[in-house]
Amino acid sequence: MEQREVLQGVVAVLTEALERRRLVREGKEQGDEPASGMISSLLMDLMPKLAFAPDATVRDVTMAVKREWSPAIEQMAAAFALAFVTLAEAHDDGAADVSTADILRALALHFEE
Repeated sequence: MEQREVLQGVVAVLTEALERRRLVREGKEQGDEPASGMISSLLMDLMPKLAFAPDATVRDVTMAVKREWSPAIEQMAAAFALAFVTLAEAHDDGAADVSTADILRALALHFEE
């Protein structure tokens, strides 16, 4: 998956979590489970599928998971970090006239190009 697609998935997760928190605060939704559907979807898209021979050892599985999943996890963590830093910088700059949703939208559009 390209970094652009990963970042857009991360923005979708954060946007859904933001909307769910708003609904909970307004009493329109119960619970605090943030964006679980979007996270599952992102992980399914991002993580390489693994298959193992019936005689695979624990070491074989461990090495395959490390080799195949580490880059995807690093890519997703970098996208979450970029989104966080973008939001934190806007907060620190005192951007009171711009909402979090606006910042996330702009971030997603920036990486759509």
